[in-house]
Amino acid sequence: MTSPEAKGPKLPPTYPPKSPPPQKKPVEPPRPQPATKPGGLLPALPRPRMRIRNRRTVALTFRADEWAPAKAAAQALTSVRGWNHPGLDERDLETAVTLLVAAAVREGGRRVSLHLADQSDKILVVALSHQPGPAPEGEVFAGLQVLASLDSCGDDLAEDGRRLWALLDTVPRPRRASRVA
Repeated sequence: MTSPEAKGPKLPPTYPPKSPPPQKKPVEPPRPQPATKPGGLLPALPRPRMRIRNRRTVALTFRADEWAPAKAAAQALTSVRGWNHPGLDERDLETAVTLLVAAAVREGGRRVSLHLADQSDKILVVALSHQPGPAPEGEVFAGLQVLASLDSCGDDLAEDGRRLWALLDTVPRPRRASRVA
């Protein structure tokens, strides 16, 4: 057997050292942590949300720009036509959607949501501005009041923004005479 000293001094290798293999997945950045940890002193309260259950619904979202009311009215008509309401006054639906979405756009948010639902020969139209703005002008509700198929209308303010709504009857009453002074 030979001793290690008999081989001579240890020389550096003539090849580069082996590099580690590349990672199979890219490194995921750290996830943001909430400002308050769950289970702190105060329990987290659920946000008030609108709930529509057990009926046909459609939810549409639009960029809050000058074309949003016309786009919303066209898509709302297309959606509601498939619900088989032969007595629906389509002009009233189009007018209601246009008025509500235009009022939501004026509140200055970046987007507007339109929600439609039906139950018992009525159609609910809700426009959500996603902005806690001032109460809408009276002209919005005055414009809705002249619709023959309007059952009721209103607005409310929640954390997720102002909601403007109208409930339309699909069996409309005769048109109201407009008051001219």
